[in-house]
Amino acid sequence: MTLMRWSPWQELESVNSQLSRLLESGTTSAFGADDGRWAPSVDIRETDDALLVQAELPGIDKKDVHVDVHDGVLTVSGERHYEKEENEKNVHRIERAYGKFSRSFSLPANVETDKVEAHMSNGVLEVRLPKSSVAKPSSIEIH
Repeated sequence: MTLMRWSPWQELESVNSQLSRLLESGTTSAFGADDGRWAPSVDIRETDDALLVQAELPGIDKKDVHVDVHDGVLTVSGERHYEKEENEKNVHRIERAYGKFSRSFSLPANVETDKVEAHMSNGVLEVRLPKSSVAKPSSIEIH
């Protein structure tokens, strides 16, 4: 069994993320239409050699999604367009969010930002951020 170190900061970050998501979600009209602000759900995982960021973006064309890394921050942004049909007269409810979105995440210093890769498949954006090799700790003998 592997023991994992408990970090109160990680739990605080989770609460902060949930609160930010709630505040960013906007308000809903009587028909459920969003006011144009929304944030996709994101999972961030770490492997031995990379950080993997997955964002749920169903119904969004990859040409409408932008991935940027600048000053140690990964930003995923874009827009889900609402296409109203001509015969659309009796819409009772719209629960899917439309409009622009943006999510930003601070990156650790060991990410090789010039080797970031992004792929989109089946409505899921995956961004792979390779980690640079970190110098292993060693003892230095004093002479």
